[in-house]
Amino acid sequence: MTGAGRPAGGWPLAALAVALGVAARARAVTAPDDAVKAAFVAKFGAFVQWPRAAARPAPTICVVGDDPVAADLERLKPSPAAPVEVRRLAAVDARSRCDLLYAAGGGRQPVSEALAAVAGRPVLTVTDARRSGARGMIHFVVRQDRVRFIIDAQQAERSGLQISAKLLALAESVKR
Repeated sequence: MTGAGRPAGGWPLAALAVALGVAARARAVTAPDDAVKAAFVAKFGAFVQWPRAAARPAPTICVVGDDPVAADLERLKPSPAAPVEVRRLAAVDARSRCDLLYAAGGGRQPVSEALAAVAGRPVLTVTDARRSGARGMIHFVVRQDRVRFIIDAQQAERSGLQISAKLLALAESVKR
């Protein structure tokens, strides 16, 4: 014991433990790659051509599941030239009126069920490898600390969507 009845070295170790715990929780709230993924999701719609009947002035991004990317999407400020609406849903179905679906999984609806609910409809689906093995039309992966994505152009075409060659060129790989 040191003077004042404290164990030797106790305060510095306790302070370090608290600091490490706070830092770990801060990283869990939003990692830099989550913000990058949110920015990608917000921009993907500009590189997709929807069937005329499905086109709306402001695309709606629906988020199903609990994921930090959703919070980052809600914080993005859409430009007047590219307005976008972000809606969180407990579950998605054929009546959800989504242009783009970010399926994070968890909660009431697993990723595979969310994808099945909009299959064949003109909804661009985006998934994340860290959350599920189920793949949407665009699937995020992180390689060497960089956010990458894989595109399934066949799946998009079956739903009546055309993905721009510019976006296809940025993908890590494309299934045609």
